[in-house]
Amino acid sequence: MSTKPVGATPPTPSLPSLTERRKAATQLDIARAAAELFTERGPDGTTAEEIAQRSGVALRTFYRYFRSKQDAVAPLLSGGADRWRALLAATEPGAGVPEALERSIAASLTPASAADAEGLRWTRGLLRAAAEDPALRAVWYRVNQESEERLREVVAGLAGPDADPLEVRLAAAAATDAIRIALESWAETDAPERGDGAPAALAVRCLRELMGGMRLLRDPSAG
Repeated sequence: MSTKPVGATPPTPSLPSLTERRKAATQLDIARAAAELFTERGPDGTTAEEIAQRSGVALRTFYRYFRSKQDAVAPLLSGGADRWRALLAATEPGAGVPEALERSIAASLTPASAADAEGLRWTRGLLRAAAEDPALRAVWYRVNQESEERLREVVAGLAGPDADPLEVRLAAAAATDAIRIALESWAETDAPERGDGAPAALAVRCLRELMGGMRLLRDPSAG
């Protein structure tokens, strides 16, 4: 039985410490350096030493954070998923799951700044490189799997306590796959970051196709 007082406000998550922020910044610098080199030379033509040198860290620092050169790009690939889950978690109470997923997906994949557009271009380059590199593909799939697992709790909160756990899991999988497939499809083209053929439009289309047979993701207005 919970001992939390009725009506108590959940504790506010603590902000990252200065050390944690510096660590995250260093990881992102290494990830960007790896992405640049992979785009220029491909993973096979890039070494961990070269990534460390370009990012301005010692090789031992590189291996403190990452197991392999391909693993170094994980922070870039997972950053978008982190922002998306945060948007979804901030959805107003009472919003339908389909609408909340569509809105958060569209918002997270529509670049609001030059930095956002650059992030999508980095993703495109990495996905193109992954087509010829099994280890890089494995990092991409791992990032998506981890995102799906974290998404379940967010979807469960939106769906409410009476939601079927299996449907919650299916919804998280469908939403994650919608974004994954959209980004992979977009990376195969030269479509822009916004508009028709862009990641946001493709992901919403994928989600609607995937959610058609799922009760939790069915639009109640459709009858």
